[in-house]
Amino acid sequence: MNKKKAFAEGELKSMGYSRPFLASFLLALLLNVTNGQPLVPALFIFGDSVVDVGNNNHRFTVIKANFPPYGRDFENHYPTGRFCNGKLATDFTAEVLGFTSYPPAYLNLNTKGNNLLNGANFASAASGYYEPTAKLYNAIPLRQQLEYYKECQNKLVEAAGQSSASSIISDAIYLVSAGTSDFIQNYYINPLLNKFYTIDQFSDTLLRFYSDFIQSLHALGARRIGVTSLPPIGCLPGAITLFGFNSNECVASLNSDAITFNEKLNTTSRNLQNMLPGLNLVVFDIYQPLYDLVTEPSENGFFEARKACCGTGLIETSILCNRKSIGTCANSSEYVFWDSFHPSEAANRLLADSLVAAGISLIS
Repeated sequence: MNKKKAFAEGELKSMGYSRPFLASFLLALLLNVTNGQPLVPALFIFGDSVVDVGNNNHRFTVIKANFPPYGRDFENHYPTGRFCNGKLATDFTAEVLGFTSYPPAYLNLNTKGNNLLNGANFASAASGYYEPTAKLYNAIPLRQQLEYYKECQNKLVEAAGQSSASSIISDAIYLVSAGTSDFIQNYYINPLLNKFYTIDQFSDTLLRFYSDFIQSLHALGARRIGVTSLPPIGCLPGAITLFGFNSNECVASLNSDAITFNEKLNTTSRNLQNMLPGLNLVVFDIYQPLYDLVTEPSENGFFEARKACCGTGLIETSILCNRKSIGTCANSSEYVFWDSFHPSEAANRLLADSLVAAGISLIS
């Protein structure tokens, strides 16, 4: 806990927060968590495989992770549908916020009343801002995730009453993680897209969908929204294998695309913040923290950053990462990546620290 606290203090200081603010915030955080009271009433999560906790288990799709060795380091060593050996960054974030359980996969819930009082997860692996990406893999498009959220709101009203439900909706934190699948699983491998749209044109298209999604969330009462940037997609082991032309280095062109997209995401988000009344919209920079882990693994406590833990570590993900995958590592905490596209629990723990530090304004 002390290491996390020191890390958070350093991050907050670098963002310009004063020592009195740091002291009061950390004290409030620790007191709330100690008393069993979350800092916010609920956490609602939208997006792709980085945050999917099992919604794809209920879809007719090969993009699933509800089998070993996924989940081998999770509670009871059980594969839930998370694309990880253990916890996701959002799981760690929920813990820091004081929740004693994680937002459940919405499609997993049999009765959706009181189970939704602390939030829900609507994310679907292989989804993205671009709806055809989700349709390629029979994932849940963001538009449909939004429809599930509308249904969730009605269930909240039934369970808690209109007044309490309204408070939950307005004070909750909303997290959005999307975009990687749009590039890796669609644009770069789809000649129907990359022959007719430049990377800039495709990025602009994604950002129009992003803007529409945030405006729709805002219209439904969301006021505290955090969205993750693209990661260094050229450093994902699977991306290096597919697009690196036999290189062991990050694919510079893909990382450049991610950086350009992230710059546009920041600009679009600032415009939305200025346009929508009462909106607190924060962009979480995932790019730099993950890039640092990949390029300086030993300095961050890791042994391997080029290969993932599962199988050969070069291409396995989803059904290719299974109990018969030859070569799966014994100690995933030494690896930045669990499978060839998703961070390990150990990396997610560090990424969550960055999320929390960057998202202070959503909490305070």
